[in-house]
Amino acid sequence: MNQTDKGSKTYLFSIVLIAVLGGLLFGYDTAVISGAEKGLQAFFMGANDFVYTDTWHGVTSSSALIGCIIGSAISGFCASRYGRKTSLFIAGILFFISALGSYYPEFLFFPYGDPSYSLLLAFNIYRVIGGIGVGLASAICPMYIAEVAPSNIRGTLVSWNQFAIIFGQLVVYFVNFLILGDNVNPVIQIVEGVNKIMNPEAAAWTVETGWRLMFVSEAVPAGLFTLLVLFVPETPRYLAMMGRDENALYVLSRINGSAKAKEILSDIKATAEEKTEKLFTYGWLVIFVGIMLSVFQQAVGINAVLYFAPRIFESMGMGNPMVQTVFMGVVNILFTLLAVFTVEKWGRKPLLIYGSAGMAIGAFGVALSNAVTGIPPIVPVVSIMVYSASFMFSWGPICWVLIAEIFPNTIRGAAVAIAVAFQWIFNFIVSSTFLPMYNMSAGDMGEKFGHMFVYSLYGIICVAAAIFVWRLVPETKGKTLEDMTRLWKNKSAGR
Repeated sequence: MNQTDKGSKTYLFSIVLIAVLGGLLFGYDTAVISGAEKGLQAFFMGANDFVYTDTWHGVTSSSALIGCIIGSAISGFCASRYGRKTSLFIAGILFFISALGSYYPEFLFFPYGDPSYSLLLAFNIYRVIGGIGVGLASAICPMYIAEVAPSNIRGTLVSWNQFAIIFGQLVVYFVNFLILGDNVNPVIQIVEGVNKIMNPEAAAWTVETGWRLMFVSEAVPAGLFTLLVLFVPETPRYLAMMGRDENALYVLSRINGSAKAKEILSDIKATAEEKTEKLFTYGWLVIFVGIMLSVFQQAVGINAVLYFAPRIFESMGMGNPMVQTVFMGVVNILFTLLAVFTVEKWGRKPLLIYGSAGMAIGAFGVALSNAVTGIPPIVPVVSIMVYSASFMFSWGPICWVLIAEIFPNTIRGAAVAIAVAFQWIFNFIVSSTFLPMYNMSAGDMGEKFGHMFVYSLYGIICVAAAIFVWRLVPETKGKTLEDMTRLWKNKSAGR
C-alpha cells in the first residue's frame, strides 16, 4: 500500500510546520519593537532638523501596523489570484527586505548614524514593508492550514499558528535580551516639557547599534521561511476552485488517503461550483461575526501590553523589565499550548468566554492597583500575567481558528481579508493610543490615573467580548468547512 492509499500524517505535519513559520515571523516582527523602541527613540531624539516627540514615537513604534492593514486588505486578492502558496512566498520576501532595511535605513541615500526627518521616513517605509508581509501571513497562514487539515484536527493545527506567533514573540524577547547584554536602555524623561536622555554615555551602544541588531536578527527566520515555502503544495480547496481537480486529489490523497480524498473532493466541488459568489451571498451576519471577532481580539488591548511590555514592567518597579518580559513570554507559550490541546475537546466558544472573563479580572486588577495606594507591586505584575495568559488560551489562537473556519469556501479569501484588515486597523488604534492614555495624568493621582483608566477600559471591552461570543458566534468544533457553507446558507435563507 503506497502513501496515497492511506495518507500520511508526517506529510501533513511537515507542510503545516512550514506554514506556521509564517506565524512565527508574524510574532517576531510585531514584537521586535518592544526591545528596540527605547534605543530607537533616543537615536531619533538626536536629529537636528525636527523634534522627535512622543507622538512621533507612537507612530514609529506602530508604523508596521500600517503595512499590516495594507497586507491583510490585499491578502484576499493575492490568495485568490496567485494562490495561497505564492502569497506566502511574497510575504517571506517582504519580511527579509524589512529586516535588512530596518537595520540599515541609510542604505544608498543617507549618511550612516545621522538621524534626520528623511531617515525616519525611510525607516518607517521599511517597517511598513515588513508589516505588509505580516498582514499577508496573518490572513493566509491560518487559511492555508485550515484548507489542508482534516476537520477532526483542524482546530488544533490552526491553533499551532498562534503558538508560533507567541513563540516568535518569546524568541525575539530572548534575542533582544541577549543583544542588550550588559548594556542599558536609555532613560528618557520629560524635562521642562521636552524629552531628555538622562544617561547618554551609558546607553550609547544601545542607541547607536543595539536597536539595529534587534531588527536584523529577523533576517534569519525570514530567509528560512522563504526557502521552505517553495516546497509546500498549493491547498486542495484552491486547486479545486481553479479547476485543477487532479492536483487537488493528489494533495488530498497524500494527506487523507485515496478513498477519503475522493469523498472530500466531491464535497468541495459541491460547495465551490460558483467561484464568483458575491461577498454577501450568505447574508451580512457571517461577515459581521468575522469582523467583530477581529475587532474584539485587538480592542481588549493585548498588543499594547506586548509591544510596550518592558516599559510597563519598569513602571511597576519590579526589577529588570527585560527579564520579566521574557518570563511573560514563557507564560504566554504555556497557556497557548493549553488552547492547542483543548480546542477540539472543549470547543471554540467556551475557551473564548472563559478567556474573556480571565482577561477582565486581570485588567481590572491592574486598574485597582493604580487606584488604591499601598498595594504591593507584585499585584499588578501578577494581574498583567493573568490578563496575558487568559488571552493566550482564548482570543489569541481561537480567533484565528474561527476566522479560518467560519466563512464559506467561495467567499473565504475576500471575507478573511476584510476580517483581518479590521484586526490590524484596531491593532493600530490600540497600539497608537495606549501610550498617550497610559501616560495621561489627572489631579492627585498623576500618571496613575492614566494607568487605571486604560486598564479599566480594556476590562470593560473584555466583558463585552464575552457577551458577543455567547450570543452570536457559532460553534465550529467537528464541522467541515463545507458544513459551515451550508450553515450560513440556511441562516441567510431564514431556516
